[in-house]
Amino acid sequence: MRRLVKKNSPVLVALIAVFAITLVLRHFHSGPSAAPDFPQGASGAPVIVTIGNGESGSEIAQNLFSLKVVKSADAFFRVAVADPRSSRIAPGDHLLDTSIPAKEALEQLLDKDRIQGLIEIPDGARLAEVITSMVSVGYSKTDIAKAMKSLALPLNVKSGNPEGFLYPAHYSFARGTSAEQVFEKMVNTFIDQTTSLDFSQSVEGFTGYQLLIIASLIQAEADPKDYGKVSRTIYNRLRINMPLQLDTTVQYLLKRRGEITLALKDTKIKSAYNTYQHYGLPPGPIGSPTIAAMKAALTPEAGDWLYFITVAPGDTRFTKSHDEFLVWKREYQKNVKAGLFKVKP
Repeated sequence: MRRLVKKNSPVLVALIAVFAITLVLRHFHSGPSAAPDFPQGASGAPVIVTIGNGESGSEIAQNLFSLKVVKSADAFFRVAVADPRSSRIAPGDHLLDTSIPAKEALEQLLDKDRIQGLIEIPDGARLAEVITSMVSVGYSKTDIAKAMKSLALPLNVKSGNPEGFLYPAHYSFARGTSAEQVFEKMVNTFIDQTTSLDFSQSVEGFTGYQLLIIASLIQAEADPKDYGKVSRTIYNRLRINMPLQLDTTVQYLLKRRGEITLALKDTKIKSAYNTYQHYGLPPGPIGSPTIAAMKAALTPEAGDWLYFITVAPGDTRFTKSHDEFLVWKREYQKNVKAGLFKVKP
């Protein structure tokens, strides 16, 4: 049994006194002279700094010192401890200048443009795009295919197709990280991000994986401010067995992006992903949804909408009336011809 020290115990008083003295000594021995730092504006040749998975702040500081990036490990460690952003230092190879102030060293470690082999998964990214990004940093398609085949997936989904489970983020990995470990990190990030969501519940009678599919549709179709309304519109159509008629599912099928209109022949393609011809949900997600899109899939806004259309950038309208929808569609077509939807360089 553990001994209890009474509140007024002399032992406790002595311990407190020793602790207080230790703090004072640390304060006096941690002045500027104890942590030499390089001045601003005298940087040297860049070096590659490799940050390992799970590496501590003191280990990173010592690594920077040994590579002559910073003048002392203490200087960097103090800057890192004082800045909460230091927890976002990504593992992997970073290109840093030498002979720089500790504060600048932290800024360079946080600069994604200085990370070698960065794998970026933007909001709504497709599996094919993630694979392209992995190939660009040196992974072979053979290794990637093998890794996907054995990858454990959430929501009782069989291994093989991780579409929708590769959570949007910037990923960087230490040299030698396998393709299996890359995918596991992305899926684990998905799990971490969705711990507050209950995919076991049934929304409108759909399973957890079907809710993920709906979230991917919401992500592809709407701006964040409209997620809840798009979600409800999808559910309303599904409830009355009305085809979803979403351009984004056909664009996914055709491996195209950014098109604001579909050719009539595209809507005639025979595929379960063609929501003009196929009733109900597509067989899988069409990208990696964000937490906001997933929340919208679980909690759609209340409304009777059956139609929505983005009349102009930032102006998406919702209605139950097909006639009103057709009026808005003509306005949309007019705005397309006027060039309102052209992407600015």
